[in-house]
Amino acid sequence: MQMNFIFEENRIYLKDSAGKTVAEVNFPDIADGVVNIDHTFVDESLRGQGIAGQLLAAAAEKLRKENRKAYPTCSFAVKWFGSHPDYADIRVENPD
Repeated sequence: MQMNFIFEENRIYLKDSAGKTVAEVNFPDIADGVVNIDHTFVDESLRGQGIAGQLLAAAAEKLRKENRKAYPTCSFAVKWFGSHPDYADIRVENPD
């Protein structure tokens, strides 16, 4: 199922029909051209549908297009990047 995510500079999210945020990934800037993927959330009502993975893929594609790198610290993001070596080009292990 493809979601209609809302894209902001350092956040991608999904709202329900009532306007409540039901899924999101945050990735604030931490260095020039580097973001920290520090938070992934999917509402309990939507879990098990692959939405968190879709959020991470959308964030990774956005970062790649913008020539930015990701330093994942959120446990889900760390696991996701570990199982998606096709995005190794945008991942950094140490932002310093």
